[in-house]
Amino acid sequence: MTAPLTPPPPPHDDFAHQHGGGPSGGTPVADPYGQDGPGMKTEVREAVVVGVAVALSGVLLGLLWWWLAPHVPLVGETTDRSWVVYLKDTEGEQAAGVDGTFTLLGLAFGLISAVVVFLLRRRGGVPLVVGLGVGGLLASLLAWRLGVWLGPTSDVIAHAKVVGAGVTFPAPLRLGAKGALLAWPLGALLVHLGLTALFGPRDPDPYEHGPYDHEPQGPYGTPPA
Repeated sequence: MTAPLTPPPPPHDDFAHQHGGGPSGGTPVADPYGQDGPGMKTEVREAVVVGVAVALSGVLLGLLWWWLAPHVPLVGETTDRSWVVYLKDTEGEQAAGVDGTFTLLGLAFGLISAVVVFLLRRRGGVPLVVGLGVGGLLASLLAWRLGVWLGPTSDVIAHAKVVGAGVTFPAPLRLGAKGALLAWPLGALLVHLGLTALFGPRDPDPYEHGPYDHEPQGPYGTPPA
């Protein structure tokens, strides 16, 4: 007579022991598909904080734009007792320089804000990216309106009368290319996407410590033929 054969243990037992427990008791088996992270409410709250902080930083962009943007020279003259204002240099590129200054500053601020947000919240998330983009757009709008408000008066006729006929004075600060308002949000999103792709956390491999890493065994614990 031969002793009855003992059936082999179920394949999931090894996996359970490796993770500190099993289905019958002890420490629960870790779910290889589980991911740690905050809840949606926490992510939305963080996104709102990021959006507000980025939007308020548009004040600094507006100040720098007002300070660094070139002045467009105007000249006022009287014709038949009426004032006429015209460009002193019709071939000048100061107006393009105003738009270019805003665009370059917006890209720089977008890069800085993306790096700061990534360093503070490396795990990213859709709400955080949306908050960064919306905050960058609001910051650009705030900077634009602040620069216009701080710049020379928009009443060029009154300004010409104050300085006198034939005297050069700066034109109001205007943003001719409204597409420059997208420099900050687009730059921030692209930089943040690149940083997340290169240095962001990786999702765990569900099969890294799973039962499929072991060599398949026969019914008696020996490799199959």
